Amino acid sequence: MGVEVIKVEALRLSPEDRAYLARELLISLDAMSEADIERLWVAEAIRRDDEIDKGTSQTYPVEDVLARARARRK
Repeated sequence: MGVEVIKVEALRLSPEDRAYLARELLISLDAMSEADIERLWVAEAIRRDDEIDKGTSQTYPVEDVLARARARRK
């Protein structure tokens, strides 16, 4: 069963069950070693870089991103 299938099924749960599942998943991440966490971040960076190279992800200038974030805080 793939992650996408699990996600679809999880979204069918009641809000209480989704909250419980989310807590359990987050707790499971706390048990990860620093090396495992770093490996996941590197894999995520590579995935995002590939998306940019393929043109399936859009980039924005840092100034624009920061300006939007600041505007949301108001």
